[in-house]
Amino acid sequence: MTATLERIGFMQGRLSALVDGKIQAFPWDEWREEFSRAKALGLTRMEWTIDQERLRENPLMTAQGQNEIIALSRENGVRIPSLTGDCFMQAPFWKVDAVVRDALVADLDLLLAACSRLGIEFVVIPLVDNGKIERESESDTLKRVLLARREALTTQNVKIVFESDLPPRELARFMEAFPAEMFGINYDSGNSASLGYDSDEEIAAYAPRILNVHVKDRIRGGTTVPLGTGSADLAKTIRLIERSGYKGQYILQTARAADGDHAGALARYRDMTVGWIEDAAR
Repeated sequence: MTATLERIGFMQGRLSALVDGKIQAFPWDEWREEFSRAKALGLTRMEWTIDQERLRENPLMTAQGQNEIIALSRENGVRIPSLTGDCFMQAPFWKVDAVVRDALVADLDLLLAACSRLGIEFVVIPLVDNGKIERESESDTLKRVLLARREALTTQNVKIVFESDLPPRELARFMEAFPAEMFGINYDSGNSASLGYDSDEEIAAYAPRILNVHVKDRIRGGTTVPLGTGSADLAKTIRLIERSGYKGQYILQTARAADGDHAGALARYRDMTVGWIEDAAR
């Protein structure tokens, strides 16, 4: 296996049938099978997804589930270095009153502890769509809650990475409040393309803070489309990220296969991404 291929992972659910027609949701019926399907594609990394609905039932959050995850990881050589917390976008603790917030922050603490037990290093908190920060009070709440967990994060060996729709310089400024040792940025190529951002400007503004990358293509102002058919210049973006010194992973958070051949689609996207990373090294 090439060193490049070892850096590529996939978003959990991309090797399962769609759940309720959603592009992304925890695959309750097929989550176990995804480990062996990933192994068959030579993929060694999976980014876990977790929803607010049935959050505490998710295998990640139960002792039995954690043991099963560890066994499946070992058996198939597929590790889980990262998690996308769609739960935070579905029920953002920074946008609710204090009573509801306490329950959601308790969920956050349980989630971080579970990630620590499973060796998950990066927890993606999406500050987009329903999680978008719209007023200063929300930003203040987010900072207060997360900065209060600095020591815990260090002990747990977990880092929080924000996915944000802020323009490059604003995002760089926003990150100044968060210590680089335990907070970073999740760069999403599709979201940036959809917003019309220039990857030159983005990488120049905050490259050292990028800790995780989602490989995705979107039409400007529109939805996720197959890689290479949208507004993202992935060859250029990956070249800029690589040349900035990034040594981390690339997670395929790609469009779903229209014909239901999810493994075939992911195999194509895997090969395209290997090509872009290797071209960047030339």
